[in-house]
Amino acid sequence: MVLEQNREAWSGRTVFILAAIGSAVGLGNIWRFPYVAYTNGGGAFIIPYLVALLTAGIPLLFLDYAIGHKFRGSPPLAFRRIHKRAEFIGWWQVGICFVIGVYYAVIIAWAIRYFFFSFNEAWGEDPATFFTTDFLKQDSESTFGLDFVPGVALPLLLIWIITLVILALGVQKGIGASARFFVPLLIVLFAILVVRALFLEGAGAGLDAFFRPNWSALMDTGVWIAAYGQIFFSLSVAFGIMITYSSYLKHKTNLTGSGLVVGFTNSSFEILAGIGVFATLGYMANISGVAVDEVVESGIGLAFIAFPAIISSMPGGPLFGVLFFASLVFAGFTSLISIIQVCVAAVQDKLGIGRVPAVLGVGGAATVVSLLLFPTATGLNLLDIVDNFANNIGIVGVALVAIVAVTWALRRLPEMQDHLNSVSSFKVGVIWRLFIGVITPVVLAYMLISEIIDRVREGYGGLPDGLVTIFGWLAQTLVIVVAVLLSFTPWRRSDEELEHTESTEAGENL
Repeated sequence: MVLEQNREAWSGRTVFILAAIGSAVGLGNIWRFPYVAYTNGGGAFIIPYLVALLTAGIPLLFLDYAIGHKFRGSPPLAFRRIHKRAEFIGWWQVGICFVIGVYYAVIIAWAIRYFFFSFNEAWGEDPATFFTTDFLKQDSESTFGLDFVPGVALPLLLIWIITLVILALGVQKGIGASARFFVPLLIVLFAILVVRALFLEGAGAGLDAFFRPNWSALMDTGVWIAAYGQIFFSLSVAFGIMITYSSYLKHKTNLTGSGLVVGFTNSSFEILAGIGVFATLGYMANISGVAVDEVVESGIGLAFIAFPAIISSMPGGPLFGVLFFASLVFAGFTSLISIIQVCVAAVQDKLGIGRVPAVLGVGGAATVVSLLLFPTATGLNLLDIVDNFANNIGIVGVALVAIVAVTWALRRLPEMQDHLNSVSSFKVGVIWRLFIGVITPVVLAYMLISEIIDRVREGYGGLPDGLVTIFGWLAQTLVIVVAVLLSFTPWRRSDEELEHTESTEAGENL
C-alpha cells in the first residue's frame, strides 16, 4: 500500500476509544436492552448476553478493527484492498449507514423537543395522545403523505447542521473533540439519573423484576438469539463504522486492548441503563398499584410515553426529565456522527475529494431525504418500518456476507489474526477464528432467515403491505443494487494506490 500521508488520524488511542464508545452507546442501550433482558429471563439473561459478547461481539469488533487498520480505508476501499470483487460489501455497509442516518436523526430531534417539554411537563395528563397527535400530528387515515410537521422539521434541520459542521471539522477537531466532550457528559448525566431513580419509592420492586432470574429461559434458543441480536445491534459492528474509525488509527496501536475497553464499557452502560429504567418503572408500578410487568415498555413507547408519565408523577420530575432526554440527545448524537462519517469517508476515498465537499454532498443528500420523509404526518410508521428492516435484515445480512467472504471465500482470517497480534497486547488465535468463522455466521444466518420468514408470513406491525414493500423490502434491495453499481464505477486513484502489500505496510510500521 502506498503510504497515505494526507489521511487524517486520531491524536491518540484515548480519543479513538471515546469516539468508538460514543458510536456504540446509542439509543438502543437505553431503551432496548432493559426490555430485551427483562423479557428473556431477567437476571438469567446476563449469561447468554455475556456469552454473546465474548463469542461474537468482541471478536467481530476485533475483525472490524483489523480490516480498517490494516487496509487504511473506508469500507469500500478496505474491502477492495482485500479483494477487488469484495468492494460491493463496503458499499452495502455505506448504504445501510445512510438509511439509518436519515431516520436516526429524527429521533434525536424528538428528544431535543422533549428536553424542553420536560421543564413544564408540556405533555399534560395524556402523554400518549400528546406524542402521536399533538406533537407528531400523525394521520391515522393515511399511509403515506408529505404533510410537514414544523415542530419536528425545525429541530431536525438543526441536528443535521450541527452534525455536518462537526464532520466538516475533521476526524480530530470535529469527531474526536465532540466525543471527548459528549461521551463523559453522557456518562455523568446518566449516572445522576440512575442514582435519582434508585431513591424512588418502588425502585426495589423494579430492580427485583429486572434481575430476578428465570433459569428455564436458558433452555430457550430464542433467548440466546435475542442475546446475540442485542450485542450485534449495540456494538456498532459489521456495518462499517468501526472499519472507518480504526482506519484513522496510527500504525502502532493496541487494537485488541481498545476493543476490550469499548466492548465492556458498552455492556456496562447497558446494564446501568437497565438499572435506571427498571428502578423508574418500579416507581410507576408502585404509584399505579399494579405489577411491574404491566408498565414495562421499550423503544419509542418507553422514552416518549411511559417516561413522560412517570416524570409528571414524581417529585422533581422536570429535573429527571431534563436529565433523561439530554442523555438521549447525547447518546443519539454521537452515534449519528459515526454513522454519517462512514458515508463521508467512502465518498472521499472513491472520488478523491476533500472532507468539506464530501460532507456537503453526503450530508446535503441525507438532510433532504430525512426532511422529506420523516417529519411528516405519516413519518412515525415510515420510521418504524425502515428501522426494523435496516437492523434486522440489512445489518444482519451484510454482516453475514462480509464474514463469509473474508473467512471462507477469500480465506483472509489468518492474515487478520496476524495483523491484530502484531500490534496488540491481547493476542488472538484459533478460538477467535472459530468464533468468527463458525459461531457468528451460524447465529447470523439463523437470525436472518427467521426474520425474512416472519416478515414474509406476517408483514410488519399490521401496517399496509404496500408501505412495508416500498420502505422495507424495496429500500433494502435498492441499497444492495446501488452498492453493486458503485463497485463498478471507476476510482479517482491509480491501480497502484488501490493496491495493498505487506511489504509496504511493514515499512510503515518501522
